[in-house]
Amino acid sequence: MPKKAERCWWCGTDPTYVAYHDTEWGVPVIDDRALYAKLVLDGFQAGLSWLTILRKRPAFERAFKGFVPERVARFTDRDVQRLLGDAGIIRSRAKIDAAIGNARAWMKVMDAGDGSFRDLLWEHVGHRTIDLKLARPSDVRAQTPQSESLSKALKKQGFKFCGPVIVHAFMQAVGMFNEHLITCPRHRACAKLARR
Repeated sequence: MPKKAERCWWCGTDPTYVAYHDTEWGVPVIDDRALYAKLVLDGFQAGLSWLTILRKRPAFERAFKGFVPERVARFTDRDVQRLLGDAGIIRSRAKIDAAIGNARAWMKVMDAGDGSFRDLLWEHVGHRTIDLKLARPSDVRAQTPQSESLSKALKKQGFKFCGPVIVHAFMQAVGMFNEHLITCPRHRACAKLARR
C-alpha cells in the first residue's frame, strides 16, 4: 500500500509556515525584483528561523519600500538609522547594509546589458528546475555544487550575505530545485510548474 501523502516535515503545523510551504516554496520565480527581495530576506534569515522572517515579512516590505531595488539602492545613512530603529524587522547593521548594497549590485547587473538578474541566477541550474526527487529528510543537503557556484558568482558581482548555504535555501525557495519530498503533495505540483 502506498505511503500516505504528507507535507514536508519542516513546515510543522504553524499556519504561516504551512501556507508558505503550500503556496510559495519551490514555485519557480523569474521576476528580477522578486528574486532580489527573496535573496535579501534569506540574508536576513542567517542565524534565525525562516518562520521568524515570514512573520516579519510585511514589516520588511514596508521598511524596504516594497523591495523595489531602484528605491533601496538610493537609501542613505538616514534610511539606515530609520531601519535600525524599526522594531518590526531584524535590526542588524550588517544585514541592513547588505540589503542596500545588494540593491546597488542588482542595479549594476541589470544595467550591464548581459541579460538580467534572473539569467545570472538561473544559469547555475541550466535555466531549468532540477528535481532532486528526495525520499526522506536525511536526503536534504545544506548546499550543493550549484549553490557554491552561484554564491561565488553573486559575491563577484558585489552581493553580500550570499554564502552557499544561504544561496541553497534561496534556490530551493525560488524553484531552482524541487526539494519537496516525493511523498509531499507539493512535489508533483511544483514539478508541473518547473522551468524546463
